[in-house]
Amino acid sequence: MNQNNLSVLFLLKKDKTNQKGTCPIYCRITYLKKRKQFSTGEFINPFEWNAKGQTASPKTISNQQINLQLDIITANIKKAHLQLQTSDDEYGITEILNKYLGKTEKKEEKVVSYFHKFLKRQLKLIGKDLKISTWKKSEYVCNDVSAFIKSKYGENDYSLEKLNQSFLTDFEYYLKTVKNQKQVTINKAIQRLRKPIKMAVAEGYLLKDPFVLHKPGRVRKQVVFLSTEELKLLEEHAFTQPRLELVRDLFIFCCYTGLAYHEMSNLKKEHVIKGFDGHDWIQMKREKTDKLISIPLLPKADLIVCKYRKETEFVLPKFSNQKINSYLKEIAGIVGINKSISHHTARKTFASTVLLYNDVPMEIVSELLGHSSMKITQEHYGKVVQKRISEEMGRVSRKLS
Repeated sequence: MNQNNLSVLFLLKKDKTNQKGTCPIYCRITYLKKRKQFSTGEFINPFEWNAKGQTASPKTISNQQINLQLDIITANIKKAHLQLQTSDDEYGITEILNKYLGKTEKKEEKVVSYFHKFLKRQLKLIGKDLKISTWKKSEYVCNDVSAFIKSKYGENDYSLEKLNQSFLTDFEYYLKTVKNQKQVTINKAIQRLRKPIKMAVAEGYLLKDPFVLHKPGRVRKQVVFLSTEELKLLEEHAFTQPRLELVRDLFIFCCYTGLAYHEMSNLKKEHVIKGFDGHDWIQMKREKTDKLISIPLLPKADLIVCKYRKETEFVLPKFSNQKINSYLKEIAGIVGINKSISHHTARKTFASTVLLYNDVPMEIVSELLGHSSMKITQEHYGKVVQKRISEEMGRVSRKLS
């Protein structure tokens, strides 16, 4: 029989004829000019085998049972081949035979090809459990892994079974020297690489996680925010250029709401609701964590909302993040703020100067920022709290002296 270059042939092993005068029937599978054969477990008198017709004759009861068994073998081989055809995996004659025999051995997998399969599966989760931006970040890492393997080993791919801690160390060095990435970016890249590797362990391609001993490189987290004096300086400055005044106002709005750029840009009138206390609150989902955030609209933020109130669905005018960050550098120079600020600095200012410096508890800060866990807030703003304590203790010390 032929089925897309697959053929199944039954033949006798006459050199293995037993004392009863019967010899074993073997099955030979040929696929893409490669062969594999195995014993069917059936025996027949050579004189009762019709090689051309691939049947046993005459049709005695025993010969009919043999023919039925050979038909079942043929059908099961075709079934195994069809199952492999409908899968996403590449296969050959060995995989067809193993599938028919019910063997679950995993074929050798390689890093980049397996990463691509992982991405293909993840692609179906976009819009459900995954965002397209998150998926793309993993795709970037896959491309970096591919480029690293080509640079380090001169190959297009690398066996999963050869992975060890040295591979990860060399990859980290490559990202740092060739790609010129910072440690925080490298840590994220390795975190994303480890996801398909852990899946490969779960699926049996690897016996254990080759990177289990890896520890992320240390990152010095420095929270850049405006002090009370700098914030006041920015608020009170009179700009002559409308574009700078608008960017300043958008920045100040976020200094008093803690909204990231995406939430600020997509803030609609429907997101501003009357709260249980009779005041206006912002209630919307945070794009990064998909967590619902509820933020009271402080007076200074409310003034900006009133200033730009128009007959549109959005609360504030639209302005690109790139232009905001560019103009903020210009604004900092004009008002005399000697810091490299971006739109995200406003969110940091909200957490630090507006909340923590006014004795708002850390757990409430975490809730207002929409962090997925309290640990993230503590990691970012722990030193801010220490500085606040230091200032208070200094004040007490001066009072007592």
